[in-house]
Amino acid sequence: MGVEPENTLRSFVAAQRAGLDLIELDLHLSKDGALVVMHDAEVDRTTDGSGPIAEKTLAELRALDAGRGERVPVFEEVLDAVHAPLQAEIKDVAAARALAEVMRARDLTARVEVSSFHDEAITEIARLVPGVRTALVASRYGTDVVDRAVAVGAATVCLNIRRLTLEIVEHARASGLRIIGWVVNTQDHLRLVRALELDGATTDYPEIKRTGRFTA
Repeated sequence: MGVEPENTLRSFVAAQRAGLDLIELDLHLSKDGALVVMHDAEVDRTTDGSGPIAEKTLAELRALDAGRGERVPVFEEVLDAVHAPLQAEIKDVAAARALAEVMRARDLTARVEVSSFHDEAITEIARLVPGVRTALVASRYGTDVVDRAVAVGAATVCLNIRRLTLEIVEHARASGLRIIGWVVNTQDHLRLVRALELDGATTDYPEIKRTGRFTA
């Protein structure tokens, strides 16, 4: 998020207060199996620590400063701190299994949509949580991304706005998929979202809500 330290409770509360439709977050597993919220696989960019998340225990991760004194949150904290719908991005099958446990225990099927760049992670979460809504994310892609999404049963494709074409949009529409563009932080990209009549867009800046419907 562009106005608060990313993937922190502070940023999620700010996004909720801005009235965004959906809040996106990223999940990794700590060394001891906790679902922690962070974008990168390493802590270097967004905390005062260094090294892979997978090599640190939850206690070690919680000791880091994630910006402005914020701690690295666990998924359950975000669920308790905000009430907006969430889109949880998982990085692998192991994270899918851990997330499935939380979703079943807390009956989150209606509240949490699960996204991933990895087809196998989408397949696994759908197997473990019947009825879960899923989204396939892609950065570098062609029209094949639509076929991949259909194959794993995803209802949505979340696509890098810089590579999105009318051909891909039309193929997705014909296949019954919703289309979200990311990351939309400029007026040029906002105009493209509108021109292509996308279902939504992901942004780092909640104030852009005034001119469209976005997730953060």
